[in-house]
Amino acid sequence: MQIVKEIYGEADMEAFGAKLSAVLQTGGVVYLEGDLGMGKTTLVRGMLRGMGHDGPVKSPTYTIVEPYELVDLEVYHFDLYRVGDPEELEFMGIRDYFTEQSLCLIEWAEMGRGILPQADLIVRLDLIRQGRHVALEATTDKGLIAMTKLQDLVVD
Repeated sequence: MQIVKEIYGEADMEAFGAKLSAVLQTGGVVYLEGDLGMGKTTLVRGMLRGMGHDGPVKSPTYTIVEPYELVDLEVYHFDLYRVGDPEELEFMGIRDYFTEQSLCLIEWAEMGRGILPQADLIVRLDLIRQGRHVALEATTDKGLIAMTKLQDLVVD
C-alpha cells in the first residue's frame, strides 16, 4: 500500500504532519527520506503539533536526537546525516530509544543501516514545481494499519 500526495507550502506540510501523527499514536518507526531542504523537519513539527507539543521543534542535525515527552508517547526525532559509521549509534545506546511507548522519526536512516530496526513507514519527500511530492509506504503490519487509517484522512 502506498499513499502519494502533493504538498505546497510549509503550512500544508505541517497540516499533513498533524494528520500523519493522528495515525501514529501507538508509536512506531518512521524513516523520513529526501534531500536537504525537502521539509523533513517541517513534517516532524507538524506531527509533534498534532500530538499536542507546543514548544520549539528544531532539527537534531548536531545533537543526533531530540526527545519529546508527550502525555502518552515518547517521540524521538533523529537526524543521522553526520553519522560517519553506524557503529557510533551503538555507542550512544540507540537501541534503548526503540520501545513500545516510543515513536522514532529518523532522517537519513541509511546512515544507520544494520543498526536501526525496520521502519513501519517510509516517508519520501521530493521536489516538484513549487512544492513537494510526498510518498508513504508501509513496510510492516503496524505501518499498514496506520496507512489504512491515514488514507481516510488525506482524501482530497
